[in-house]
Amino acid sequence: MAVVKRFFGSAAVRGALCWLGAQYIRLVYATGRWTLLRGEIVRDLLAARQPFIVAFWHGRLLMMPLLWPGTRTFRMLISQHRYGKIIASTVGHFGIRTIAGSTRKGGAAAMRAMLRALKAGECVGITPDGPRGPYMRASDGIVQVARMAGVPIVPGTFAVGRRRVLGTWDRFVVPWPFTRGILAWGEPIRVDRDADDVALEAARRRVEDGINAITREADILAGVEPVEPAPVASPADAEAAP
Repeated sequence: MAVVKRFFGSAAVRGALCWLGAQYIRLVYATGRWTLLRGEIVRDLLAARQPFIVAFWHGRLLMMPLLWPGTRTFRMLISQHRYGKIIASTVGHFGIRTIAGSTRKGGAAAMRAMLRALKAGECVGITPDGPRGPYMRASDGIVQVARMAGVPIVPGTFAVGRRRVLGTWDRFVVPWPFTRGILAWGEPIRVDRDADDVALEAARRRVEDGINAITREADILAGVEPVEPAPVASPADAEAAP
């Protein structure tokens, strides 16, 4: 086990694996038949030079670099865990920059970096169910960033007809080549700068419902069974949690 850890801990090995991962993403896209839904939403925001936050589930991360039109600097919030560093190196092959941190580790520094990027006119990608879930349930961090920055949140997702849904915490979707694919955007969600706790919770639910709605839509259009979100914990379950 120690030998395996040293092998995969090698910078050269990680670099090679990330390059191969990026080539696989390109292969899936190049051999697929892709449909883009509501692309005008992002085109209009970019044309208006409006920075915004892209919100998508952690399990739908793999093809998201190809959803971005590439006309504006895009930064993705990535955890500082080893797995996060691999993701950062992989998406870097598509010109996507990263911000290291999460709600659990490096949160304050990551928040400042996201606010600076948005203020500079850049766009930021966040997986609001990361880094540990529950999957397809949004935490409130994303709406806090949107409130402070004064920018909208735009849901995004992908779905494919040929895939494997892994048994990981996030139900990670791995697409196969030569597949029918759907890339989809959702309607922007805005958060008032003076939003109180009640308004922030309502915005969080709109984000969660918005991503889930377009993800379900995309799965159905791709001809596969939609992945259902994690069950909502009951108040009794929350009180019983350690």
